[in-house]
Amino acid sequence: MIAIRAAQPQDAASIAAIYAPHVLTGTVSFEIEPPDTRAMRTRMAAGDGLYPWLVATNGEPEGGVIGYAYATRFRDRPAYQYVVETSIYMTDASRGLGAGRLLYEALIDTLRAQGFVQAIGAIALPNDHSIRLHEAVGFRRAGVYREVGYKHGRWIDVGFWQCGLNEPRVPPVDPKRFADVGVVRG
Repeated sequence: MIAIRAAQPQDAASIAAIYAPHVLTGTVSFEIEPPDTRAMRTRMAAGDGLYPWLVATNGEPEGGVIGYAYATRFRDRPAYQYVVETSIYMTDASRGLGAGRLLYEALIDTLRAQGFVQAIGAIALPNDHSIRLHEAVGFRRAGVYREVGYKHGRWIDVGFWQCGLNEPRVPPVDPKRFADVGVVRG
């Protein structure tokens, strides 16, 4: 049974371990060196209670982490504060179990409850699996930046997928903190 919960600082080692192969052998991340546990814990804390980090566990009493999803600030300018960028990473062993979709749906539901207006997913192309996942939870293709990342001896395109979370209001309402909302499902 898959369980979804808020990530805790003690999950940083598992999160770093899940992310490392994507950095070292794949092109879905443009990092070259995988962050260690401490660096991942720092990234998690950087959300300062506003941006959610969620984990999927295998449901065992020890709660082995099999994937994580999170949201970050989309851009630094104040006008972007109502928009987030989302990411999800799963272990290879968890593929096909539906855990990624459950996890990403929980992230999207949580962001909606917080009051964010849009979510943006950046996908290194080609990546049919990630595209299907994003579109299954409500994202739609918004555009492509051509040959913007160079990794493993080739230039890589990045596609952007966008998900409307809430109707934009005038004036906008500040998003609620994740620390105040918690994980929302459905």
